Amino acid sequence: MSTRTTIEFDSHGTTCAAWFYTCGDPSPFDGQAGRPVVVMAHGLGGTKDSGLDPFARRLAEAGLAVWAFDYRGFGASGGAPRQHIRLAAQLEDYRAAVAAAGRQPGVDRGRVVLWGVSLSGGHVLALTAERADVCATVSMTPMVSGRSAGRHALAQHGPLAMAAATASGVRGALAARLGAPPAMLPLVGRPGERAALTAEGYYESYHAVAGPTWRNEVDAGIGLEIGGYRADRRLDRVTAPVLVQIADFDRAAPPRAAAEAAFAARAEVRHYPCDHFDVFAGHHWFEPAVDDQIRFLTRALATAPTATARPERAAPGA
Repeated sequence: MSTRTTIEFDSHGTTCAAWFYTCGDPSPFDGQAGRPVVVMAHGLGGTKDSGLDPFARRLAEAGLAVWAFDYRGFGASGGAPRQHIRLAAQLEDYRAAVAAAGRQPGVDRGRVVLWGVSLSGGHVLALTAERADVCATVSMTPMVSGRSAGRHALAQHGPLAMAAATASGVRGALAARLGAPPAMLPLVGRPGERAALTAEGYYESYHAVAGPTWRNEVDAGIGLEIGGYRADRRLDRVTAPVLVQIADFDRAAPPRAAAEAAFAARAEVRHYPCDHFDVFAGHHWFEPAVDDQIRFLTRALATAPTATARPERAAPGA
């Protein structure tokens, strides 16, 4: 059985909250310096208590150390303004989380596994391209490009809804520049409602995994922030083994963009005939997804203290 400890760490002067998972049993991942640590965070507006715990426990019980954290301004972490998504700040928090996780007892700081879902699935790809200490990466249903996400949303919701979302983002950005309180937008709503995510069933799916620290709101300027997001740049620099898990009917994170990013990173790819939230616990595709993660990490890490050779390049969408 895994144990979970709450630990605080500093990220550029802000106190962030993390859960550290360990399992005392002998591990196939153990090396002379300890065992690898999986550093994970949630996606758009998510918190560690909203669906990450089942993944973290399964990975810990497989023999890995796991460090799940909240970004500044979200969940149990400090920071103001609250519910304010800034992509550069989230990447800073991820780097600080890696450093903090590496200081934990029994952890091999030279063997870091990055784990992300949705927006953080894009973050971990970008970070893998810049770090030498990453020995493997798991990117599940990743959002890798703001432009492709915009086209994906336009095809689903139509130009009027997209225009309204853009106008809301502009008003939020102007309010912030003028020193006014940030305009807030529900993160998830039902079809036809004003929210960042309104696909049918998303309201129910997100609330099904939502933990006590999660709030259904984000800064309305998020659309403008996400618009220029490009986690798929410089993926030709990736040298660590990467697993990209794609939901083929994903209405939130474009599957084709994820496949193209996987191709650029020479990643191992696994496809699931489901939507964005169907890989979380309580849905049919959770078990296949987490089993694939454990098998991938076992191949990449269990037989040697360093990363194994990269797999052959797979064609996009394969």
